[in-house]
Amino acid sequence: MFSFQITSKNNRARTGIFTTPHGDLITPVFAPVGTQATVKTLTPEHLKEIQASLVLSNTYHLYLRPGDELVRDMGGLHKFMQWPNPMLTDSGGFQVFSFSNTRKIDDDGVTFKSHIDGSTHRFTPEKSIAIQENLGADIIMAFDECSDPNDIAYSKIAMDRTHRWAERSIKAKTRPDQALFGIVQGGVNADLRAESAQFIASLDTPGIAIGGLSVGETKQEMHDTLDVVTPLLPENKPRYLMGVGTPEDLINGVLRGIDIFDCVLPTRLARHHSAFAPEGRLNMMNATFARDERPIDETCDCYTCKTFTRAYIRHLIAAKELLAGTLISIHNLRALIRLMEKIRIYIAEGSFESRAPELLNQWSNNAKRAGNG
Repeated sequence: MFSFQITSKNNRARTGIFTTPHGDLITPVFAPVGTQATVKTLTPEHLKEIQASLVLSNTYHLYLRPGDELVRDMGGLHKFMQWPNPMLTDSGGFQVFSFSNTRKIDDDGVTFKSHIDGSTHRFTPEKSIAIQENLGADIIMAFDECSDPNDIAYSKIAMDRTHRWAERSIKAKTRPDQALFGIVQGGVNADLRAESAQFIASLDTPGIAIGGLSVGETKQEMHDTLDVVTPLLPENKPRYLMGVGTPEDLINGVLRGIDIFDCVLPTRLARHHSAFAPEGRLNMMNATFARDERPIDETCDCYTCKTFTRAYIRHLIAAKELLAGTLISIHNLRALIRLMEKIRIYIAEGSFESRAPELLNQWSNNAKRAGNG
């Protein structure tokens, strides 16, 4: 039911096909995040038009609202949100651990308070898997503990716990139509990361996720960590770098052998009026765009760029029209999906490694706002 075939390689970068019950994922792939069974401001039709192939949803949020059993009774996530293609759910671990003031961790699991109404709940590896089985995504995650990357002593404790919880997650899983990925942890300590990569690889899950990055460490630390981890992972399994998604992070991740990425960044930026563009990230609220007849990006093939001017989008923002967030979200997501399409072509040609500096230079201004924003 799940298979991964590498179709081309360029040093550590590779293209592949990950087969799932809801279709093939052509990797490397960027997944828009649909936290609450929706990619904010967009319909499934928008996602098809921008050629998204994988959507991520959030176990913690859907457990609290509307409830995983309700989603199950409505036919599972795919049917509930009318998304026919592959889906991934995280384990809920990251959300629970990010609420550091309202949760208590022990070796069995985590007790936490709902951010909605303050009610008390408990997640264990078994509970997380049961929720994810009710949700019904194609790719599900082992329950893990994400720790402060710079606290080596605690990273060791969290890593050991993550390993035990991965074993329990595997035992708890009952559905054959879901691929469970183990998660590598260990902060930014090379020895811990190597130990974790080898342990998680030994569990022989259908794919492997790398967690605990893009949580406060430097870019160099992230790259160094990936340089330690990916060579220790099996070649024949997809590798998923969790929660990472600036254009530069995608390029650097693929260079280091990553196959799957997800991030809320493109849609979050859109709701704050920021658009990816060749000259750097644009603040579309800027007065300089009031009479600008160009699209956001003249090279982009998305609906927004083929149809509307910067002036119109700025008007929508100034008038507080919701359509602004939709149009910029369409563009930002398509920009990253187009980047991945280009990367896949370059890998197949054998030119990605030599072209990566040019791509990084082209996208480097999008980590922060451009000078005119």
